[in-house]
Amino acid sequence: MSGAPFALWVYLSQTPLLWLTVTLLVYALTDAVSQATQRNPLANPVLHAMWIIAAFLMLTGTSYTTYFGGAQFVHFLLGPATVALAVPLYENRKVVAAAVLPMLAALVAGCATAIVSVVVLAQAAGLPRTVVLSLAPKSVTAGVAMGVSESLGADPSLTAVAVVFTGIMGAIIVTPLMNRMGITDFRARGFAAGLASHGIGTARAFQVDAVAGVFAGIAMSLNALVTSLLVPLTVTLLVR
Repeated sequence: MSGAPFALWVYLSQTPLLWLTVTLLVYALTDAVSQATQRNPLANPVLHAMWIIAAFLMLTGTSYTTYFGGAQFVHFLLGPATVALAVPLYENRKVVAAAVLPMLAALVAGCATAIVSVVVLAQAAGLPRTVVLSLAPKSVTAGVAMGVSESLGADPSLTAVAVVFTGIMGAIIVTPLMNRMGITDFRARGFAAGLASHGIGTARAFQVDAVAGVFAGIAMSLNALVTSLLVPLTVTLLVR
């Protein structure tokens, strides 16, 4: 009988439903903590859900492949969630139309800065060429970033880590940074969040203000397009 609990765990750990349930429960818990702290940036639910699940996988000796077999349904929902951003965009279309020219200028400047800064800093730190290439598209959503990384012959898995780290850091820093700088226009705040930290930053922007979320979603989408065009050019010019 002593082996029964272990045998049950071995069976459940191979069941996709277990890891989907773990993912949803941990995120629900961390989101509740975030709400209890009035959405404090340091209580970002994505950040804390990541380390809790990672620790759980390490303690149980579960491989990422096994875990992702169950959690991939959440990954699939990223697509519909991105498309759903069109709803608030349509509802605020007049506000968006009035700021088209400033958005385009900010888009080009922000995208170029994100790419050039990480490439230059990575090379200055003496990182291998593959790592430099993997970091270049870090500020766009994971699907696009990994595709760009693969086209450059870099490591898409390293790119995915850089993308998630960038998104979490942006979501934590953006609100206190904007407050400290005295930026009160939620259009500018949201656009900066979406441009620098893609989907995770956009989710944070929606928590702060609906208009900020709309502009973050626009920035995230446009940045994916511009980055896919600028990264190969930047790599050709800057990467030794």
